[in-house]
Amino acid sequence: MISLEDISYTYPRGQGSTLSGLTLDVKDGEIFGLLGPSGSGKSTTQKISMGLLRGFSGRASVFGQPVGSMGRDFFNRIGVSFELPTLYLRLTALENLKLYAALYKGPARDPIELLTLVGLEKDADKRVADFSKGMKMRLNLCRALINDPDLLFLDEPTTGQDPARARLTRDLIRQLKKQGKTIFLTTHNMAEADDVCDRVGFLVNGRADIIDAPASLKQKYGQRVLEVTTTEQTGLAKQTFPMEMLDKNEAFLELLQSGKIDTMHTLEASLDDVFIKVAGSADD
Repeated sequence: MISLEDISYTYPRGQGSTLSGLTLDVKDGEIFGLLGPSGSGKSTTQKISMGLLRGFSGRASVFGQPVGSMGRDFFNRIGVSFELPTLYLRLTALENLKLYAALYKGPARDPIELLTLVGLEKDADKRVADFSKGMKMRLNLCRALINDPDLLFLDEPTTGQDPARARLTRDLIRQLKKQGKTIFLTTHNMAEADDVCDRVGFLVNGRADIIDAPASLKQKYGQRVLEVTTTEQTGLAKQTFPMEMLDKNEAFLELLQSGKIDTMHTLEASLDDVFIKVAGSADD
């Protein structure tokens, strides 16, 4: 769906290259998450893939065609939801969607149906100026879906949403995948990326050299250790045992027979742990 090969880009008056030989691909029908520190080039990568930035070196293609050769029909096939909502504040939610629908060729999706998908159907006639940030983000997602696109670019799609609403948004993203949509997601929320993405790539120093499924990355960067919590006279205590030869570890086998075990679990890395190991901490 998207193929970027050896992409480099420097902004005018920039201190250095934002992208330096970036290579990645987004497969048809997958949810791909691009992760990285602030300023690492995530939005730049999306803008190049959308055909909004020129002057880069390397090869970029979408739908099997070079982005530089895309005509207006290209924009009929993509949907974009930026982190900062692009909405008309003086118009109602319904008026916004009808206005954007008129900009596309071909049939558009029913605005009320879309508002219902994100729980805004009762606010259809409310001015967007009176919306909270989370409501604006949900309406922004509706705007991205109004033309029923094949490819969606989502930037921090759950910003400003409470945990319950954010979960519903993630459910909607998975539902869109089941409908055959391809989704290119950028986020700082590692739990969100872990939850919805088929694969993630870490953008560091202008490149994405580490790309894999979240589960594979967590296994690779985690510890093969079993942590056991037991009840002692002084309270709860924790012990760790290497996974190798665990069935022959006398201390562990003795603990199994003790009746003191409360919990056991492997120390799998979280995607946050992977991010810090790959991209560094905020103090680096």
